[in-house]
Amino acid sequence: MSFSERLKSLIGEESISGFARRVDISEALIRKYLKGSEPSLSKANQIAMRANCSLEWLATGCGYLYRQAEVVDMDAYEIVYRYLHGEAPHDQETHRMLISGYQYLRAHKKADGFLDETAMIAFLQRHPKEQS
Repeated sequence: MSFSERLKSLIGEESISGFARRVDISEALIRKYLKGSEPSLSKANQIAMRANCSLEWLATGCGYLYRQAEVVDMDAYEIVYRYLHGEAPHDQETHRMLISGYQYLRAHKKADGFLDETAMIAFLQRHPKEQS
């Protein structure tokens, strides 16, 4: 797969203009990359960081598509939860979603500090709670 094919895959169903805004690169430049032009390392890294994508995958096709999320020490999390709520967490899936939403917001925080709640909700809806 070429860079342009990986970029197209990363954009998915999102509009090119929407993706360009999300990664803070002009739509014209994104279209240029989609036609086969190769980005500089700094532009590829910018795309990877803002699209929560692995730079290695975007640049080479190797490795994981998405960056690995930070590891959450669930034992430590449960201690804090127990302190705050007086009991251990009952619904592990809710806590997984809470942590996933938090990690999404951290990974997509804008330089001005903006946290896109709407995008986080859309992300969580693509990865819904598993029904038991």
